[in-house]
Amino acid sequence: MASTYLAYSSISILPSRTPPLLSSPRSSQIHCGPPSLPARSRRRRKSRRKPLENDMSVAVSIPKPSHRRERSDEPFLDTLNGGGRGEMFTTEVEGETTNAASGSSGKNAMRKRRHFTSRICFGVELSPDNVAVAMVYFVQGVLGLARLAVSFYLKDDLHLDPAETAVISGFSSLPWLVKPLYGFISDSVPLFGYRRRSYLVLSGLLGALSWSLMATFVDSKYSAAFCILLGSLSVAFSDVVVDSMVVERARGESQSMSGSLQSLCWGSSAFGGIVSSYFSGSLVDAYGVRFVFGITALLPLITSAVAVLVKEQRVLGPIQGQNLTVAGPGFLESSKQHIAELWDAVKQPKVFLPTLFIFLWQATPQSDSAMFYFTTNKLGFTPEFLGRVKLVTSVASLLGVGLYNGFLKNVPLRKIFLATTILGTSLGMTQVFLITGLNRKFSISDEWFAIGDSLILTVLGQASFMPVLVLAAKLCPEGMEATLFATLMSISNGGSVLGGLIGAGLTQLFGVTKDSFDNLAFLVILCNLTSLLPLPLLGLLPKDTSDVNSEENVDIEMKSS
Repeated sequence: MASTYLAYSSISILPSRTPPLLSSPRSSQIHCGPPSLPARSRRRRKSRRKPLENDMSVAVSIPKPSHRRERSDEPFLDTLNGGGRGEMFTTEVEGETTNAASGSSGKNAMRKRRHFTSRICFGVELSPDNVAVAMVYFVQGVLGLARLAVSFYLKDDLHLDPAETAVISGFSSLPWLVKPLYGFISDSVPLFGYRRRSYLVLSGLLGALSWSLMATFVDSKYSAAFCILLGSLSVAFSDVVVDSMVVERARGESQSMSGSLQSLCWGSSAFGGIVSSYFSGSLVDAYGVRFVFGITALLPLITSAVAVLVKEQRVLGPIQGQNLTVAGPGFLESSKQHIAELWDAVKQPKVFLPTLFIFLWQATPQSDSAMFYFTTNKLGFTPEFLGRVKLVTSVASLLGVGLYNGFLKNVPLRKIFLATTILGTSLGMTQVFLITGLNRKFSISDEWFAIGDSLILTVLGQASFMPVLVLAAKLCPEGMEATLFATLMSISNGGSVLGGLIGAGLTQLFGVTKDSFDNLAFLVILCNLTSLLPLPLLGLLPKDTSDVNSEENVDIEMKSS
């Protein structure tokens, strides 16, 4: 999908988590009708609790003790609204917690969880696992602090042309193309006994190293490309780890609940972008790019810190068959098994065809680099102003998440892609107004036009990308969540990289350089029109991924790890 210079893009020099998509083994059957809480008057005098069936004003079927979840099995997607998805329903009256389920074990578990069950975001309970995932996404968003600094460093310090900048951007995105490898390593090779925690710590340290090098030793386009590549690897690896955690819990859920979880993740990323956006430009103006790189080096350490929140049972010894050495026969056997399972999953039409569409949808050419050079060299946009524009687009990204979560998560994918692609292409043509100066004839300044254009296109871009994440998560089979999900996202990212490289070739073909923009309008028009090319292939997507028989099925199977 053709993207704009300031609008949403699924991958860039600083990948913002394609970004960055969605991760079951155990399940418990929960039988319940639509629950509600009877109105109670406030009392300070405690009385002996009556049996539940006599105390509730509606009929609620309580699961047998053998089906009751343990605290370690708490669902990733439980919400306060979804009483039908849990065995207990809580309310607090003057500090007293009332449980709809009887039994001391249920009461104790509820007291321990009470601080988390009273807090939800985007319809998802903020358990420690959820907080860890949201924080990793937040870091991916806040790493945008250095995005403008990188762009100005390549343009002003290294004096590169738009085509060269686009090539470096594509090169730095290579770690996103081999995400299945990280997923396979995370699934098969525990590090220090952990499959998730340890790799989050390692990813954070790697990111801190890459930005430290950018702040100190980098002085050529080759060393810059290497360090940006290293930072991209850090984000991509942590992205795979949290994706696997999300997929493990989102698979088996309805499209609505999976969409709520993805909204939490991407909402956290967008919030991180908002936090860093304004300062990304003003800090470059005031202190220079090296200072910004140094500040950015501290941010990946947050990923390492929140790893302690991840609930994960430690794998000890070879008896459990997980602590494998890379050179050992166990690892080779596991590798063959995973590759076979991966191929069996990918070759299924229900997986292959939607993935093919997503790749083609992402592979349309982009003109981001050319527009960045035009706005800075021709229109004179300063880093501080571009930081403000980035703040607006970060808010717009959050609005796009809210738009999908509130209105589109139950809409069939085909309709979402059709509407957003046509609207995005039409509105993307307005960039020609900015290039030709037509906006000034309507008394609209370049600055205000750029802000408004970026705001609308970013909302559409984010809203159209959310269903891609939901679809990818629901396609993942049990036991290889990280690997297959990473494969699907690598294919999507590969489309973005291909689109960027095609855009770089077209930029050079049209003769657009850092000083010449005569053919930029034709480049933008061509890139926007190519966004319509994948639409005839909408039939490759499933007709509908909405909830199936949600009103008729009373028994709900919850997956939790």
